[in-house]
Amino acid sequence: MRLVEITDDNRDAVMAVRVHPGQERFVASVEDSFRHARESPDAKPWFRAVYDGDEPVGFVMLSWNLTPGPELRGPYFLWRLLVGAGLQGRGYGTAILDEVVALLRAEGASELITSCVPGEGSPEPFYRRYGFVPNGETDEDGEIILTLDLSTRP
Repeated sequence: MRLVEITDDNRDAVMAVRVHPGQERFVASVEDSFRHARESPDAKPWFRAVYDGDEPVGFVMLSWNLTPGPELRGPYFLWRLLVGAGLQGRGYGTAILDEVVALLRAEGASELITSCVPGEGSPEPFYRRYGFVPNGETDEDGEIILTLDLSTRP
């Protein structure tokens, strides 16, 4: 598994990676993620395709070292993590987070923040298993805010 920059050559293949239809209310598409990144340059979007060999299997997007503000959480915020529908349950999500955590530690980051929509089918249990904990806050959309202390991950 490796994180790969998105270029004109691989953009369409990466945008074709989709979650299960029942998960779409919890995880925005890659195409929507690109739009959100364009619309929110102040959030310092950083994104990569996730490849296994020559096949795109997922996508990850973070706010990278931003100055937190009233509407921006950070400095490191996990906006998007998705693994293709037919490839879930194979450890890709954990491997992606392991790689992101290693990159963040190399930057000197101490925590990673994310949010998720609560409910049946939410990725919240996955994030909790990984070590994220709710910080007691919700955002303006009612999403639960979770924090990962980077010093606690091996």
